[in-house]
Amino acid sequence: MQDNIEALMNFGLTRQEARIYILLLTEGALSGYEAAKRIGISRSNAYGALAGLVDKGAAYILEEQAVQYQAVPVKEFCFNKLHFLKEMAEELEQQIPKEVYQNENYITIRGRQHVEDKIRNMLLETKERVYFSVPLEIAALFEDELEKLIAMELKVVLLTEMPEEKADFLRGAVFYYTDHPDQQIRLITDSSYALTGELQDEMHTTCLYSANPNLVKLLKEALANEIKLIAIQNE
Repeated sequence: MQDNIEALMNFGLTRQEARIYILLLTEGALSGYEAAKRIGISRSNAYGALAGLVDKGAAYILEEQAVQYQAVPVKEFCFNKLHFLKEMAEELEQQIPKEVYQNENYITIRGRQHVEDKIRNMLLETKERVYFSVPLEIAALFEDELEKLIAMELKVVLLTEMPEEKADFLRGAVFYYTDHPDQQIRLITDSSYALTGELQDEMHTTCLYSANPNLVKLLKEALANEIKLIAIQNE
């Protein structure tokens, strides 16, 4: 229940709106009085939350003998929200002033979700090649993005453990099999952007990202040496 509330809050609902939205989904159409009684809040708070749900496209008003509220199906609500955000993103990209962004700065990214987002965006923006030293379980998180790069016939090089069950995992990538005793990741895209650090839990994940040539060169040399060592061990 709590996870569902947190997820709905990511779609713009307040905590109270999310609670009542889930109530409407599970119990069907309700009046404001009934919703307040079920949740255990004041009628004024319930009506405020229901009005918010209607405004945000998460509920409909049923005009019958007494006004009732019915939840919009969650798939429809989420689709509509994502469609709206996509249109807004395109509009902002066209209209908002271009940001001054110093690519050569060293940027510390904290939090697992933020690091995963950065990796995903680095892969989506890749034009030529990717070198990715990463534990297999983490590489699998980015399988869709890596598959797209392979389909585009870009060079994808992975330094990771050998897959056991998934023999067709990222077919078309170049693999160098090695052990990853920790959660360390190193990623270089287009020989221009680098990210390095450890992907642990949300609180303890920290990575360094930069387009600084010194960091990129240092990371490239480290990966090149690791590839040479793997080749020697395999002889």
